[in-house]
Amino acid sequence: MEKLGANPANSCALTPLGFLDRAATVFGDCPSVVYHDTVFTWSQTHRRCLRLASALVSSLGISRGDVVSVLLPNVPAMYEAHFAVPMSGAVLNSINTRLDARTVSVLLRHSGSKLIFVDPALLPVLRDALRLLPAGHTAPRVVLVEDPHEEELPPAPAAALTYERLLEKGDPEFAWVRPASEWDPMILNYTSGTTSAPKGVVHCHRGIFLITVDSLVDWAVPPRPTYLWTLPMFHANGWSFPWGMAVVGGTNVCLRRVDAAEVYNTIARRGVNHMCGAPVVLNMLANAPEGVRKPLPGKVRILTAGAPPPAAVLYRTEAIGFEVSHGYGLTETAGLVLSCAWKGEWDKLPASERARLKARQGVRTPGMAEVDVVDGETGRSVPRDGSTMGEIVLRGGCITLGYLNDEAATRAAIRDNGWFYTGDVGVMHPDGYVEIRDRSKDVIISGGENISSVEVESVLYGHPAVNEAAVVARPDEFWGETPCAFVSLKQGGGAVTAADVVAWSRERMPRYMVPKTVVFRDELPKTSTGKIQKYVLRNIAKEMGPTTGGTIRNSKM
Repeated sequence: MEKLGANPANSCALTPLGFLDRAATVFGDCPSVVYHDTVFTWSQTHRRCLRLASALVSSLGISRGDVVSVLLPNVPAMYEAHFAVPMSGAVLNSINTRLDARTVSVLLRHSGSKLIFVDPALLPVLRDALRLLPAGHTAPRVVLVEDPHEEELPPAPAAALTYERLLEKGDPEFAWVRPASEWDPMILNYTSGTTSAPKGVVHCHRGIFLITVDSLVDWAVPPRPTYLWTLPMFHANGWSFPWGMAVVGGTNVCLRRVDAAEVYNTIARRGVNHMCGAPVVLNMLANAPEGVRKPLPGKVRILTAGAPPPAAVLYRTEAIGFEVSHGYGLTETAGLVLSCAWKGEWDKLPASERARLKARQGVRTPGMAEVDVVDGETGRSVPRDGSTMGEIVLRGGCITLGYLNDEAATRAAIRDNGWFYTGDVGVMHPDGYVEIRDRSKDVIISGGENISSVEVESVLYGHPAVNEAAVVARPDEFWGETPCAFVSLKQGGGAVTAADVVAWSRERMPRYMVPKTVVFRDELPKTSTGKIQKYVLRNIAKEMGPTTGGTIRNSKM
């Protein structure tokens, strides 16, 4: 047997792009993409993607390895770009639609983007970003993606290159550009910048193929689901589900804007049965007013990740009929690589205990090789006691190739010992399930005690008047740091003071963990994916100055 091994027949490069060819054959007449009254079939989506890939190569001169950016909401063109751009041989760069012009300019310069597809509503931001590019830097060519359903947006000038005009130039029989190696770069995503400056995360065809299949298996996605795009496709490429829906012949229901009324109406109108979203989306659906919230037409499965979900939010979401699954991943893993795999015996537990268990990040998905929680100094595994904190480390086929033009960051994250260091602090429970306790930068050290901000937040979410909560460190003259809670309240929640919140917390957590400062805000600052921007709140807490003796602050900011 030692003479047998790799050969031309068994060594085809793994790539998710071939899923589209298969979908056109198996699901050709089935709906693929739905947006308002526009409905495409898988056969049509296949041909449109080939046209776009062809036009990028033949009309715009895009070649293998070029970076093509997209600045788009969840519209059909955004879905098509996930296949068509890499089918041209280019690398797809999805840009967060809520970034300011300065940051967009930084990303375009850093990536060396040759072309950018842009939504008309985002054109002013892009124009400002292009003006901020350094002198001598070649600006990417701009292609406008019109949206006929947005009447307030001005039409494209007659001479402008638009998405549909570009498609007309393409060949629907185009022989798409297959990767020379499955390790060829396919995706360039930038981290959200919740803790530091954005870094360019590069993923290859092999990694995207593996995470796509792995995610379908782990979530047990059935054939032909109706999937609602509440998760931005620019966020880690929609956790791989643009490619995954082609595997199972799903119907992609696109949503330009995500609000509770639109989500409930679309679920009812389209018969949605699958969706993804950060915990902020679950919170929005669970706290929607009675007039907005509608009975679900059937079982709706929702996969959540992106930030540790408070057990109270999971409890409320399931109480209105959603079936929630919970996972964990990063931009650097291209999707979810930990999953709170559910055990049948847990169904017999009280609802509050089920929610507490489901709030854990869980175990490795089938496609991941290993996960561990290690001591930051020794590198050894922490005890499986559910309380000793360490850094979560991962290894598996979907881990990033590294950070673009940043060798130092790549070396810091991908160590010679074969592990990827996530920067997330967690514990390992006796049953082998991992639970995040914090980002390493978010741990509060008060009088020598390590306080998990996530633990404090989880308790605060249980307060009947609290809509959102985020806890950060505030300087303290005696303790060094103390917990500072930023809180938004539910509409109609009544008058709640900081003293009320503190008193409520003292009954439910150790005294040293109780927030010494409570700041009320109408809304907490977030990234476009629903992660609360703690660095913004840390700066506010720092500017407030040190507490003296643990002052309770009751303010509206």
